[in-house]
Amino acid sequence: MKRLSRYRRHKFAGPAVLLAALFTIGTTFSIATALPSQQRMEVSAQTTMVEEGKQIFARGCSSCHGLNAEGGAIAPSLIGVGAASVDFQVGTGRMPMADMSQQAMRKKPVYNEQETAALAAYVASLAPGPASVTNASLTWERDGNVAQGGELFRTNCAMCHNFAAQGGALSNGKYAPTLMDAQPKQIYEAMITGPQSMPKFSNNTITPAEKLSIIKWIKAAQNEPSLGGASLGRVGPVTEGLLVWTLGLGLLIGVAVWLAAKAR
Repeated sequence: MKRLSRYRRHKFAGPAVLLAALFTIGTTFSIATALPSQQRMEVSAQTTMVEEGKQIFARGCSSCHGLNAEGGAIAPSLIGVGAASVDFQVGTGRMPMADMSQQAMRKKPVYNEQETAALAAYVASLAPGPASVTNASLTWERDGNVAQGGELFRTNCAMCHNFAAQGGALSNGKYAPTLMDAQPKQIYEAMITGPQSMPKFSNNTITPAEKLSIIKWIKAAQNEPSLGGASLGRVGPVTEGLLVWTLGLGLLIGVAVWLAAKAR
């Protein structure tokens, strides 16, 4: 303290203290205003995306789902379905569709990723609902368990999608689609939103970690090679037996016809 008191009357002491005070105030102000400014930019970007999604919705979706997504005679309300439902339905090309009386089929998407994200943001702004995910955010490769996923799939999914995830027929002319082309985020979003005839699997029914295990098993099934030759849909002995009977009987009939022709 005695050393510092020596320089109190120095001619540069006043300017030095002033510069230090100005530097401290400027640094504190910059730090204090940086976060709110970033938050304002994020809010502005989100608002712009929601507005873009609202315009896309008005052009391509409102004729069926209503001007305010309240639903109509041929299409359900989208209030509360969340961004995940929109991302799944639009991202897989199931929506928009021309005939709402038919089951929505997977096809080439009408909207690109940015437009799909804008639509999802608009619908999410109407009411709370399941949030969309990305392939990168799902750590199924690291945290999933193939054996557990296979058991969960056979317990909860195989009765509709087939035990080999090849899809299958349902009642009233409907069907469960094959999962051989499904992306991880589409599988996850389908489980949390329950599209069409599929039930919703809450975190109490299937935990997020178990969902990752199901995804890992499906990805393993997608990449499984057909070591025995033609897979025949991987639906078990039914198609294999049908093929053997068809070829076998056809061969026997052909031989019988050939022998009868030779005997004349």
